[in-house]
Amino acid sequence: MFFLQRRMKACLRCLLIGLLAPSLLFFLPSRGLGEGVAGTEESGSSPPELRLSLRDAIQAAIDNNVNVRLLKERIAAAQAQADVSLGALLPNVSGYVNGRNQTVNLAAFGLPADRLSGLGLTRSVTEPFEVYDARATLVQNIFSLSLIQRWRAARAGVDVASLEAEVTRRDVMATVGLLYIEALRADEAVKAREADIELSRQLLKLAKDRRAAGIATGLDVTREEVQAEHNKQRMLVSQNEQESARLNLIRALGITFDVRLVLTDELKFVPVEPQRTDEALTIAREQRVELKAQENRQKLAALSLSSVAGERIPSLSLNGDYGWIGTKPEDALATRAVGLTFSVPIFDGGQREGRISETRSRVRQELIRMKDVSDQVTLEVRNALLTLDSSTQQVSVAEKGMELALKELTFARDRFAAGLGTHIEVTNAQTSVARARDNQIEALFRFNASRINLARAKGEIEKLF
Repeated sequence: MFFLQRRMKACLRCLLIGLLAPSLLFFLPSRGLGEGVAGTEESGSSPPELRLSLRDAIQAAIDNNVNVRLLKERIAAAQAQADVSLGALLPNVSGYVNGRNQTVNLAAFGLPADRLSGLGLTRSVTEPFEVYDARATLVQNIFSLSLIQRWRAARAGVDVASLEAEVTRRDVMATVGLLYIEALRADEAVKAREADIELSRQLLKLAKDRRAAGIATGLDVTREEVQAEHNKQRMLVSQNEQESARLNLIRALGITFDVRLVLTDELKFVPVEPQRTDEALTIAREQRVELKAQENRQKLAALSLSSVAGERIPSLSLNGDYGWIGTKPEDALATRAVGLTFSVPIFDGGQREGRISETRSRVRQELIRMKDVSDQVTLEVRNALLTLDSSTQQVSVAEKGMELALKELTFARDRFAAGLGTHIEVTNAQTSVARARDNQIEALFRFNASRINLARAKGEIEKLF
């Protein structure tokens, strides 16, 4: 009986809660309710979190970036091509087994009918007979300057592919570094908008308090409400740019988009030592892989020209075969043939000379490109040094501007609170603070980006990270 009474009380309690729950929702704080729902949704279907430092992001890009993986395959293809060229210089051995039943028209070989009758044959076509032949053949190029130079050119092609892969790897490192810095800039922009919104909330409260005290007007309150809505609008734009920057970073990393990136590094100023232009250019000429790659392209073009020109020179090869042949497998006898082939090119309708002219033009093109690559390296180093120097000064100016803007805001707010100034002064100071925050973020971004660009220009991108 006691048990039944307890069950009835529990049921009545559940019934009362069910009836009162909808009305209780109206008395719950909206913010707390929203946080509870968001927490439930996140625990149920939130994407996995991926925490990345700048170093981790660059390492992930090296392992997963599409361009890096494609260049690795290009190296494999170039190596395979070199193996093919080497195979033309090595012995080529093949074999076959042939069994056939055939007839032969002897008249086709110049044997007239009268001679065939003397051999006891009544017609020129023989009776069917079988031939079995099992044979191995060997071809060995003893000397061919064209093939030798072609193989050397293929090996140079492997070196070119490897250096191009290294260029791409370093470019990916620099690109991911810049995208990471852009994502940090977007994060700082969101934080700046949050600070602007918080400042607007404080100033709006101040304006309302001053109006209640009869010192400020409704226009002052409205003006601050307009500024608050403007800051909310800028917050939405910053949040969109933040998500876009993360998507671009994920794409460069080559990982799945179904992750939530958390960047662990910060956008900050790191003092750097001033660098002389001539010293930076000297380092760049020694370290930039693009220059080494272009030198190997020149070597590749020269070897290709030598290979084509080598077709003019006679070549020597060894040919041989060994096998068993007979009308029956059990009656087959061993036979062989060995010989040297001395090939002398005489005339091919001008095709060889056309290929020589074409490859000679490629050699000249690579020489022109070498000058262009060298000038590009010089330009990148000089621009990076100029940008680094300018951005370093911009950071200092932005910090000073932020300090003065905050001081202006303090004076304007104190004057407005004391009834000595208008709300226009406060609004102007608020705008100055927001602009100073943006200038500071942009200066830090330019400084860190210029460090990455200078390291890439000097060929020392790996040392930076």
